[in-house]
Order: sequence, then structure tokens, then C-alpha cells
Amino acid sequence: MSATLRDPRIADPRIAVVGAGGVGGVLGGRLAAAGTPVRFLARGEQLAALRSTGLQVSDAAGDWSVPAPAVSASDDPRELGEVDLVLLCVKTPQLPAALDALPPLLGPTTAVVTVQNGVEAPEQVAVRFGRDRVLPGLARVVATRTAPGRVRQLGPPAALGFAEWDGSTSDRVARLREVLRAASVTAPEPADIWAELWAKFLLVVPVGSLGAATGGATIGQLRERDGTRQLLVAAMREIERTARALGIDLPADAVETATALMDRQPPDAATSLQRDLLAGRPSELDAWTGAAVRLAARAGEPAPVLGLLYELLAARSSLSGEHR
Repeated sequence: MSATLRDPRIADPRIAVVGAGGVGGVLGGRLAAAGTPVRFLARGEQLAALRSTGLQVSDAAGDWSVPAPAVSASDDPRELGEVDLVLLCVKTPQLPAALDALPPLLGPTTAVVTVQNGVEAPEQVAVRFGRDRVLPGLARVVATRTAPGRVRQLGPPAALGFAEWDGSTSDRVARLREVLRAASVTAPEPADIWAELWAKFLLVVPVGSLGAATGGATIGQLRERDGTRQLLVAAMREIERTARALGIDLPADAVETATALMDRQPPDAATSLQRDLLAGRPSELDAWTGAAVRLAARAGEPAPVLGLLYELLAARSSLSGEHR
């Protein structure tokens, strides 16, 4: 497969955004507002809003929008056609259905950037379409859809880091970074994309899992209480051991870095996992805590804290009909 987005001399690669919620709305909206040809794969009320009123985003700098005439959106991937790049922005519970929808979007050189939380999505895409197509990505976008066609972004400007499967920077990776930067999206250049994915996993899984298991404790409450802080660090250590056993080159101070980052977060912060679980919505429990337990077993490493948290949360979800 060619390692380019068509021809690098072509200014605007064709991009499809699969999942036009919070993350997809911000990333796709920024690209569309900058004039990049973006096609949204959406459905239901979100699709109707994109077609009738366009996309409206609120962030720290104010409000901005992409008017309906500038938004190309459909619920039929055949109507969108082949593109050069797919930004796969659905949450993990919707990933299987999204993968089923991808073939009409894929040309001979189409690349797929995975931005799901967790560490398993790149391999899930690669199993279906091959590693050559996959650009493992790490999105730092705190955003939520507040109404059909409306997205609220919190925190710093949107960022999307990614690389080739082997961590290298190909022509297509370099070109896509240029396109994102031109659209006011930060595009960091990770030294090791897998280490960065696991470093994020190491932080969010313990915080989200324990936050949900305690009935909604915030990050400030979890870190200030000695017992829960010790549980958080113990769970981080479990993920660190698993990562190293699986060949991930985490920094020697990965846990210390994660706890320092945790301590810098706003005290009332909470993860999407605990918000979804406590609200009774389909959640990423399997892709977060479940994956941490599965991968520990694969690596032959014990994970008693994470195992207990997963069973508690899975039982709760099952009893309330939430678990998928």
C-alpha cells in the first residue's frame, strides 16, 4: 500500500469523520471550517441537524459554526464514497457497527486514524482491514454533544497525536499533521504512540473505575483520601506491569507522571466512564477496565485491584441492563 494521502501535492485530502459526536464534531468541524473536504457519517437527529442547521461548537474562545451548506453528511457510507482518510471517532461500544460501515469509504490507500479510549481499538481495526491502513491515534478533546448539531468543548484546544503502526512518520502522517494544524488542531508528534496510549490508559482506567465503583467520587475526592489514593496507585502499577510484560516501552516514572497529572486535574473532574455508568448509558467499561484485566491475564500478570473493580462494575451494569 502506498504511504501517501493520494498525492502530497494535493492540498486537501478527502476526510470522512465516522461518529459526529463530541470528538468527531470538534475535529471534523475544525477541518470543515478550514475548507478541508469533510464528510460526516452520522444518523438520526444528529444527521438531520447537520443537514438543516449545520454544526455549532462552543469552546473556551467562544462560539463558532459550520453552516449547513458547508456540511456534507449522510447515514449511508456508499453515498459518501471513497476518501483518503477516516477519522474513526465513535466510542468503543459503537466500534463494531462502525467497522461494518467502513468498506465503501476505503480506497486503495485510505488510512484510518483510531481515536478511541483504551488500547485495543487499533488492533480491532487492523484485524478487519490490515495494519497498513491503521494510524493509532490519541485524541485529547474534552467535548460532548449538548443537542443535535451542537457540541461543547472544554479545556485546552483540541489535539490529535498519531503515527504509523511502527511509530514512524510517513508522508501521509506528515501531510495529515499539516492539514490539522492549518485547521487549528494541535498535532503533536509522539515519540512512541503505543507508550503514550498506555500512559493515558494507566491514568484514566483506575480513576474512572474507582470513581464509578464509589458511586461517583470525583478525582479530587479519590486522590485526597489515603485509602482510595493507594488503590489508584496500586491499579496504575498493575497496568504498568502488564504494559511492560507486553513489550510497551513505558518511561521508568510512568506511574509517578500519572499521579502528578492526576493531582493537577480540577478536583471536580470525572471520567466519561463513570459518567456513563452512573447515568445508565452504554459505557466503555469493557474497553477500559475489562481490557486491563484481559491484557493482564494475557501477559501473565496479576491484577487483583482491577479485577475486583471490573466485577463490581460489570455486575452493577448487568443488574441494571446497561452492560453490553
